[in-house]
Amino acid sequence: MTTSITTDVFLAITTDLSRELPPQQRLQNLLQGLRKVFPCDATALLQLRGSVLVPLAIDGLSTDTLGRRFEIDAQPRLAKILLSREPVRFRADSTLPDPYDGLVQERPGELHVHDCLGLSLYVDDSPWGVLTLDAMQPDAFDGIDPQDLRAFARLTEATVKIANLISRLQDRAERHQQMAQAVVADLGQQELIGQSPAMQRLRSEIEVVAQSDLAVLITGETGVGKELIARRLHASSTRADSPLVYVNCAALPENLVESELFGHVRGAFSGAAQKRAGKFELAHGGTLFLDEIGELPLALQPKLLRALQSGEIQRVGSDAQHQVDVRIIAATNRDLQKEVAARDFRADLYHRLSVYPIEAPSLRTRGKDVLLLAGHFLEQNRRRMGLRGLRLSGDAREALLGYDWPGNVRELEHLISRAVLRARLGQDDSRKLLTITSDLLDIKPAAPAQPVTTAESAPQKAPNLSLREATEAFQRSRIETALAQHQNNQAQAALALGLDRGNFTRLRKRLGV
Repeated sequence: MTTSITTDVFLAITTDLSRELPPQQRLQNLLQGLRKVFPCDATALLQLRGSVLVPLAIDGLSTDTLGRRFEIDAQPRLAKILLSREPVRFRADSTLPDPYDGLVQERPGELHVHDCLGLSLYVDDSPWGVLTLDAMQPDAFDGIDPQDLRAFARLTEATVKIANLISRLQDRAERHQQMAQAVVADLGQQELIGQSPAMQRLRSEIEVVAQSDLAVLITGETGVGKELIARRLHASSTRADSPLVYVNCAALPENLVESELFGHVRGAFSGAAQKRAGKFELAHGGTLFLDEIGELPLALQPKLLRALQSGEIQRVGSDAQHQVDVRIIAATNRDLQKEVAARDFRADLYHRLSVYPIEAPSLRTRGKDVLLLAGHFLEQNRRRMGLRGLRLSGDAREALLGYDWPGNVRELEHLISRAVLRARLGQDDSRKLLTITSDLLDIKPAAPAQPVTTAESAPQKAPNLSLREATEAFQRSRIETALAQHQNNQAQAALALGLDRGNFTRLRKRLGV
């Protein structure tokens, strides 16, 4: 490497190694330097995690690439790069599918990559990941000296090693996560995707409290990923190799809640044909996740409080006490402080559960995280349907960024799945690269409320309701309508609304119907 720009770039990158920089910025600077040294349209740095390659930094690729996860078995180019200690090149006539087709930002009109280079990276003599270079121009890499590539690979490995040292706490959490794979869902499902300030704060909160045994109360709107946060807390804790037991308090019939939590003995009630351990006993030594804790019947709350305070439980129908060692994580989309003020939730239980509160950010506050998540869900759908590739058009990205997301991440996941199905409709060739456009997303923002005008009244301004207030008003209206249609028969009204009788009764009381 004899040109002055090459020397300057390498000097700048070497200087970066001694500067205090955030790991992400350090890796981003490395890729920007790479594009100055070698002629290419896009570069990416991917880390090997189990059987997938995860993009850590990109330059020249669409933002949603960061949310994708590339399974090695399904990506022969990446697999070949990973298995070689020498630079690997794929020319324009290569028949192997390119994982970045349609993702290069600078050439939106061109979908297919024409020249590709890859280098495997090793840290402490162990495979760490890959560095890739892609060009839309055929034969773009003809003039590159392999010796220069090897030198840059060594520099990349040094940069990665320093970034790993800076991120040692995150690495430790990742190891705990892997230990817990047999207990909770797979690694991809546990991952918290996002780089926004809101997600950085959330990760920091998790890191602070995960290693303790403090009770955690996760709050946030429906669909923000409260269960995912609970899994991450457990996987990053000292209890990661013990069970994480899940309880949906809203789905339990009121007459069976106590049995589900604490267990029962044979003959304790009608239908109890044999003894059964409750969720507390199953979670002994691990974590008990109480989802929708705000729906727990008021009559059961003192028994839960006793279990939290003393660690003692009593099976239904038995006088014997059982000692359990359980860490509690609870979640709710309700404002429990208001519930306490309204005497619908016990204050002492609330304070016992909320020793360390964590608020899950809504998707509308997370900026470009929506594109990372969209990329993640696109890759999931691509693998599930056996497609060659999926990309977002420019207008689709704009539509995703401009939408308010009342259903948060869950709504985005479902929306992407529907869009992929629509894009696939009529396509009999799974090798074709599919583009998701804004019309396939079919995002329809809610129209603003219009003033109500009648012959007998002046126009009135529509009330400025919060999302929670609007939801409760809608629920109240549906319940009142169902009761009226069924002559106030609560069982029939609950059935018509698709609700369990106990849940219907609790919801009706909370809404004041």
